[in-house]
Amino acid sequence: MRRTASLVLLAVAVFFAALSPLMRWYAFPRLAKIPPSQYQDMVLEAKPATLINYGTMKAQQVPKVTIVQTLKGNVAASDRIEQTAGRDVVVWDTLSYAAGPDGKMVSEIPERYIFDAHSQTPVHATGEMVDGDPVRRQGIEYKWPFLTEKRDYTYFDAQTRTSAPIHYKGTRTFHGLEVYYFEQTTPWTRVPLPKKMPVKGITPQAVEKMGTTRWYTTKRMFWVEPVTGAPVNGQEIHKEELRGGDLLPGGARVTAFAGHVKMRDDYVDSTVALVTSQRTLVLLLTSYLPWGFLVLGAALLSLALYLEARSRSRRPGPGAADADRFTKPKPQPTPTS
Repeated sequence: MRRTASLVLLAVAVFFAALSPLMRWYAFPRLAKIPPSQYQDMVLEAKPATLINYGTMKAQQVPKVTIVQTLKGNVAASDRIEQTAGRDVVVWDTLSYAAGPDGKMVSEIPERYIFDAHSQTPVHATGEMVDGDPVRRQGIEYKWPFLTEKRDYTYFDAQTRTSAPIHYKGTRTFHGLEVYYFEQTTPWTRVPLPKKMPVKGITPQAVEKMGTTRWYTTKRMFWVEPVTGAPVNGQEIHKEELRGGDLLPGGARVTAFAGHVKMRDDYVDSTVALVTSQRTLVLLLTSYLPWGFLVLGAALLSLALYLEARSRSRRPGPGAADADRFTKPKPQPTPTS
């Protein structure tokens, strides 16, 4: 009976020992992915900020500029692209809407971001764009890969429509989470005017005909939770200028927008809570279950070997029956009277 139990335990131990690497290296890369229907919004603020007054074409300080970023998964588009891409694809339609202290629109930039649901690498397909301009992204945007590494990544800048390294600057603690801090500085670069201008009757084509150009620089900072690859905080020290042309004769320049853009505190708190719950799910596949299965397999193997050793120690050896026959006293006949 002990031998049968030890064999069963040995089989179960081998099963769990084999399941441990399969869970980490086979199941996790296939199960961990971004859902195609995800919806998320984020509010950022620059307090105070500098804005251009288009009536006087001069910069003025305002108490606050609010930037609302919305992200909506386009399931129909992702299903269509998956048919030709041959892999799980996520399509995010995003909108970055900036408003001044009076609530009026400062800028409005839509994007379509298409990427692999598992690795977050860009997938190039029809419809990939920034503000209506077709683009071909290289690198990440919005989210880092699962199990983010301590290294530089290539990051896509939607303003310049180009990609450049974003540098790993160290490990920090943010709201109780261990995070990786990344930083990127974009030098002054000429960028396109937004398709939707804040002043009625003025189009980007008309401004370009007058020879006025738009320039931009920023210092971009992200605090990324490495297990999920999700930023729990993001900031930018951002500055835009209009330069030269008929609007600004003599090569003059004026600040169109400048400010230190930060996530609003309540959105930081909700993001940390969401990422913390998702972190547990990822760790379940990458750490808790694989190590748990390995420890359980080792424990069952030890128990199986113990039972097998006990079974062998109690089994009678060869010749034991003959020895008993010679050593066992013979029964004596009962005397009769």
